[in-house]
Amino acid sequence: MSATQSPSSPVDAADRLVGRTAVLVFLAFALGYFASAVLRTVIATLSPTLTQEFGLQAADLGLLAGGFFLGFASTQLLLGSWLDLYGPRRVLVGFLAVAVVGCLAFSVADSFASMLAARVLLGVGVSACLMAPLTGFRRWYEPAQMLRANSWILMLGSLGMLASTLPVQWLLPVLGWRPMFWAMAALIVLAMVLTFKLVPAHTPPLGAATEPPGYAQVWRSPAFRRLVPYAFFINGGMVGLQTLWLGPWLTRVVGLSPLQAAGGLFFINLASLLAFSVWGWVMPGLTRRGWSTERLLRAGVPLTLLIMAINISLGSLADWPYWAVLIMVGSVVSLAQPALSMTFPPALAGRALSAYNLVCFLGIFSMQWGVGLLVDALKAQGWSELASFQGAFAVFFFCSLAALLYYLRGKSDNL
Repeated sequence: MSATQSPSSPVDAADRLVGRTAVLVFLAFALGYFASAVLRTVIATLSPTLTQEFGLQAADLGLLAGGFFLGFASTQLLLGSWLDLYGPRRVLVGFLAVAVVGCLAFSVADSFASMLAARVLLGVGVSACLMAPLTGFRRWYEPAQMLRANSWILMLGSLGMLASTLPVQWLLPVLGWRPMFWAMAALIVLAMVLTFKLVPAHTPPLGAATEPPGYAQVWRSPAFRRLVPYAFFINGGMVGLQTLWLGPWLTRVVGLSPLQAAGGLFFINLASLLAFSVWGWVMPGLTRRGWSTERLLRAGVPLTLLIMAINISLGSLADWPYWAVLIMVGSVVSLAQPALSMTFPPALAGRALSAYNLVCFLGIFSMQWGVGLLVDALKAQGWSELASFQGAFAVFFFCSLAALLYYLRGKSDNL
């Protein structure tokens, strides 16, 4: 079976999920990804509290948020192989157990070093929360339903991002930030139970015995190589922006209070949720009408970067509505990953998805820490708070622009 299998090729008939069973499997996966999204983005809301309590600089904050993605990235190659070998259910339950330990460790952290170690552990623990369902969707759903399920699970991830904004800010004076991580540990345990009970056990897909082990087929794929800079700078950078630096931009550039900034982040993530909801509804129809992923990316990603450039140039005038528009339009960048998986046979889906995710999360880590380092470095050179953030964001913009140009020069039939 070729690694350039047509996206329209059906899943194994014996493995196809329909009706109530397909919905329950989706919901079990969605709860784990919801918890993952809360943990991924909550640092943006907690940043004023943690900065005050632990005396963090911008680079420290970037490293703390990025440490989650570093832990996430460190597992991806093994994760992809394990997903293809053992299946989504077994792998996800095992990784979520590590996430429970990470939540408890973060809740008792008493220094920057212990918080960072716990964040890395959390990243490891939730690193299967998207790859496991995407691998399952590739295996168990038809292509049009797979694209819809992918968009809707990202929508529920956006719901998790919503939960990490105003609800967390409201609960902080009542509970404090540490007990929130006890509640997250309990939620993850529930996700483990539902995953074990509802997700099908692993059976090797057709063609699995003929696929060689390892990632050689993935690395050699023109479609994958074309997307490497895209995944690192554009997809990874957009996630890094949304999950950390929009919070400090609103407080330190626009001048909002922590509560106002949490409200802004709430509406930014609501825009993300609505965008993914719409993608889930329209993707099957767009596919039938000839709107390929390639066509959508060529139209949507340049528009995304144009909006980003406008926001950076506006500086302190770029309040949360401007970034909500960026995040809503920029949701198009997420379509590349499931489309890439459909260029590979089901037996390679876990490795293809995880290889892309590895590049993406290395990009998130680099963007989150790199922006913090640049902000501190520019301020040390006498730049203002506003100019420092604009300069750091501008570097990210030009890297993304270069990645887009590399993607656009490739052959359109390689995705």
